[in-house]
Amino acid sequence: MAYQVVEKSAALDTLEAQLQERQSRLEALQVRVAQLQEARGLQARQVEDQRAQNAAQREAYEALRVHTSFQEAALRRLQEEARDLLERLVQGKARAAAERNLRNERRERAHQERVTQELKKAAKRTVSISESPDTFGDDGTKKGSETLTLALATEPEPLDSETCEKWKRPFRSASATSLTLSRCVDVMKGLLDFKKRRGHSVGGVPEQRYQSIPVCMVARLPTWAQDVLDAHLSEVNAVRFGPNSSLLATGGADRRIHLWNVVGGRLKASQTLEGAGGSITSVDFDPSGSQVLAATYNQAAQLWKVGEAQSKQETLSGHTDKVTAAKFKLTKHQAVTGSRDRTVKEWDLGRAYCCRTINVLSYCNDVVCGDHVIISGHNDQKIRFWDSRGPRCTQVIPVQGRVTSLSLSHDQMHLLSCSRDDTLKVIDLRVSNIRQVFRADGFRCGSDWTKAVFSPDRSYALAGSWDGTLYIWDVDTGKLESSLRGPHCAAVNAVAWCHAGSHVVSVDQARKIVLWY
Repeated sequence: MAYQVVEKSAALDTLEAQLQERQSRLEALQVRVAQLQEARGLQARQVEDQRAQNAAQREAYEALRVHTSFQEAALRRLQEEARDLLERLVQGKARAAAERNLRNERRERAHQERVTQELKKAAKRTVSISESPDTFGDDGTKKGSETLTLALATEPEPLDSETCEKWKRPFRSASATSLTLSRCVDVMKGLLDFKKRRGHSVGGVPEQRYQSIPVCMVARLPTWAQDVLDAHLSEVNAVRFGPNSSLLATGGADRRIHLWNVVGGRLKASQTLEGAGGSITSVDFDPSGSQVLAATYNQAAQLWKVGEAQSKQETLSGHTDKVTAAKFKLTKHQAVTGSRDRTVKEWDLGRAYCCRTINVLSYCNDVVCGDHVIISGHNDQKIRFWDSRGPRCTQVIPVQGRVTSLSLSHDQMHLLSCSRDDTLKVIDLRVSNIRQVFRADGFRCGSDWTKAVFSPDRSYALAGSWDGTLYIWDVDTGKLESSLRGPHCAAVNAVAWCHAGSHVVSVDQARKIVLWY
């Protein structure tokens, strides 16, 4: 019995120990539950805060979305207004150009009509012609009947013997004289019309030509890059030297022309010409170096005077698409432009007046001007020749690939063309055939406006490639003379060789201009 009591006591102690252990565990679990409940409450509060923040952000997002839609609508309206303004501006310029052309034509017609009326009045005047020779009095004055002499710039027709006998007889009335003067009036009108078509003034003043630019006898091959600069804010499309070889102009997609002086082997910024309405694709100096002409993507060419503090540009409006080329003629105050509207236009710069429009089957990429010829290179892989004194195309030379540039030698006997078949061709204008074709491993045209040029002495041909390399060929042998690598890391758009033959400039699509010696 006592033994059972002891066992029961031991079992009771064990149960009490287990109960205490479980109670302690229960207390710990209760503490843990309280902690978890507290954490749960904190998490719930955080969730509520996050939901509130999400709701606020959704409201802000909706407000921003609505504001953005309003801003986009306003932007579209502004863009439409800008397009309308631009169209009205272009139309206004076109109307102004048309009105100016109309005024000029009216002025020319009025002047011609006045001259015609004066000639008709002179023709109606009664003239007495005597076969007796003129006599002179003691005071040196001429006595006798009045005579009339009319000199015409035409070759006289041969007279037969009967006609000669008629001319030997004296005139007995003024009717024959009036008939002859009427015919002279018609001839004079024809001469006036001919001179007007030729670009002369009505008074018959001969064309004024620029003095020829002196060039070197032997050009020096460039071998290293002397100076490298970031010339523009974006791609540089064109470069051209002035007649003195120390001044050059660059034009780019940033609608600016920068003038640079070459001083001590370095390029020094001289002047910035602003006001172009679009990306500049071509620049040219007149042979006197006093004016710069640029072709722009704003359907116009623009003219600046060099050296003025605030240079004002003259706009040549009349094209209906991008103007890709603009060059001065050798005659003063005259220029030629080519455009993607498939026309080539001649301009009287003194009046900003289009005096001739040539319609072509393909849009023009470049033009050059000789003494009495205009040469244009086109997208249909053809080079066309136009007589500046006549209305028609005189010759067409096909080439393989779209023509990107033309360069006329100083003696006007050879033409250099660059085309998208990655070749340069030298055309002998005396026999009108292709004399040389230049190719090179690695040479590729980087764009539709890649420019290639002759050296001043026509010994070399120079062009830039898509990888920034300059290639120089010997014109006489056709062999690759040199290739220049280094500063350019993008396609070279244009090159220029100074008239002195001592240095070369190249520009690329990465805004760089490089001076080579």
